[in-house]
Amino acid sequence: MVHRANMEWTLASNSSAPESAGNNDASQHLQVQRVLTDAAADLLVATAVSSAQELNLAVSIAVVDRAGQLLRFTRMSNAILVSVGMAQDKAYTAVSFGLPTHQWTDIIKDDPQLLRGIPPYPRLVILGGGCPINLNGELVGGIGVSGGHYLQDMEIAQKALAALR
Repeated sequence: MVHRANMEWTLASNSSAPESAGNNDASQHLQVQRVLTDAAADLLVATAVSSAQELNLAVSIAVVDRAGQLLRFTRMSNAILVSVGMAQDKAYTAVSFGLPTHQWTDIIKDDPQLLRGIPPYPRLVILGGGCPINLNGELVGGIGVSGGHYLQDMEIAQKALAALR
């Protein structure tokens, strides 16, 4: 069994570049990326739940990171079952393209090739309710809401995003 600490040491000490190659500082190949905090993800979900309750809706809410990986998920009691996957896919779509999901309808409506090719693409959702999370001009995640009419889902997602500003 290899201990993680040993593996990190081995990887760090197993440089393929010779010492004489110059600067061995690998940080030149890295960039800093800001991530959505746990507190921010919790605030998004809590605000979305509150907004849905104001509309007397039961919805599912998903928050994903910049890579589309799930950070938070909530299915309110009595939310329709299809909303579980739909909320996650709306969040994934929004962060994948940096666009709200409802904008896809206008993008593809007059292009027959996109109209046939985009909608059946796995995880791509063109119904409203998915929004990218941009903070200080940086894409850090996505939120997806599903369970109401797509206009209601959009409203809930927008109210959740407003809580971060």
